[in-house]
Amino acid sequence: MNRSMITATNTMTQLQKQLDNISHNISNVNTVGYKKRETNFQELLFQQFNNQPIDRNEVGRLTPNGIRQGTGAKVSHTSLQLNQGNIITTERMLDIALLKENQFFEIEVDGQTHYTKDGSFSLSVLPSGETQLVTSDGHPVLSETGAIIFREGQTGFSISNNGELTVNYEDGSSEAFDLSIAQIQRPQLLQSAGSNFYALPNLDNLGILEVDVFAAINRNDISVQQGALEQSNVELQKEMTEMINTQRSYQFNAKSISIADQMMGLVNGIR
Repeated sequence: MNRSMITATNTMTQLQKQLDNISHNISNVNTVGYKKRETNFQELLFQQFNNQPIDRNEVGRLTPNGIRQGTGAKVSHTSLQLNQGNIITTERMLDIALLKENQFFEIEVDGQTHYTKDGSFSLSVLPSGETQLVTSDGHPVLSETGAIIFREGQTGFSISNNGELTVNYEDGSSEAFDLSIAQIQRPQLLQSAGSNFYALPNLDNLGILEVDVFAAINRNDISVQQGALEQSNVELQKEMTEMINTQRSYQFNAKSISIADQMMGLVNGIR
């Protein structure tokens, strides 16, 4: 197999990963709080041929001396884009939109803390008759002191701009909970955990301290809007354009394999 075939084959497998990522973004264009990922490439190792050993003969050259033959490109990583999506008003009391890019709701999934931008919360009745605030998938939403559980007889909810949830009861009393909201200053560490949730890897294994990941935050740093939801930040037109460009790149590399095969056939046919 000649070099052009190797280069094209290496690149095509990576372009397929980019297509998969774009398809995932498009499929979540209407997912509340979804944050798109962008694919980033890096060049594979290349071979340097110093065909001109006399530097003075290359005076005025604008490119590096020699010839470089690469072996293709690969996906280095996908970067999470946290730019704000559109805020739509729903008038629903338990819909909450975060208004700052790096802030996330904290929820509990199988005993672990996960993070999400999806503020479409609901109520779940516990066997004790009490009511718990949960996500649309039934996972507990956390306050600064743990799960948010109301006693019976609640009549309404109000949420202040700094994320304080107040529950009103039939007897005229009320109860307040501070929603647990994390401000993550290294969001690229977040890993998709399914259902529009994110999780952090084991920071000890990475040699990273929690203070390097979570920014110090107080209630005045939090900004939310009740009765509203943040939409996906996926721009469908941009993703479709990116998909067409990627498909053309894939076709170009496939064509180069076909041409290389034809050239090898011609060489082998020479008598």
